[in-house]
Amino acid sequence: MAEVVSTTLMRQGIGIARHDLYEEAFNPVQPTGEAGNTTSPDPLVESHCRDVRRADLIFIFHPNWWSQPPAILKGWVDRVLRLGTAYGYPDGAGFDGVPIGLLKAKCAFVFNTSNTPLEREREVFGDPLDTLWRRSVFSLCGVDHVVRRMYGPMSSSSADQRELWLNEVASLTEDAVRANRSADAPPNAGSSL
Repeated sequence: MAEVVSTTLMRQGIGIARHDLYEEAFNPVQPTGEAGNTTSPDPLVESHCRDVRRADLIFIFHPNWWSQPPAILKGWVDRVLRLGTAYGYPDGAGFDGVPIGLLKAKCAFVFNTSNTPLEREREVFGDPLDTLWRRSVFSLCGVDHVVRRMYGPMSSSSADQRELWLNEVASLTEDAVRANRSADAPPNAGSSL
């Protein structure tokens, strides 16, 4: 899915910043020295912070593990979507105040894979990934529109089914670029992944 999005964006002349947390050996553990969570001595964390702050569009891809993202991605949220980068507080408000979102992106996409059928996920678990990304993460960071799709069950999917899913991902990406350009961005404005 990440390849499809990258290719689609590049075909449209959109610049991307692409990160694979595993390939980069991203450390999800927040050290004690980052307790204030506004800076990090880790240059990789700072690079991710710069990229997410500049992004016009955000795309996240992960499997559904126990109705959650993998621990490495949760650590990324903790270390990158931090105070001063993704959210802040109004002047005079303390940490018990209502945060304000600071991200430039007004649209985020979260694409999940799963072996749990979507109907069971909703009926039994209440779709916790949708709640996490839409209400707990991106809403707090000022991202107004979140598109989330869960594809699966992967274990029983056919090549034809996976091709349909990839086509939907490409179509959603193309629609997002068109909407972003028509809303307030000049042609060829950069986006990040």
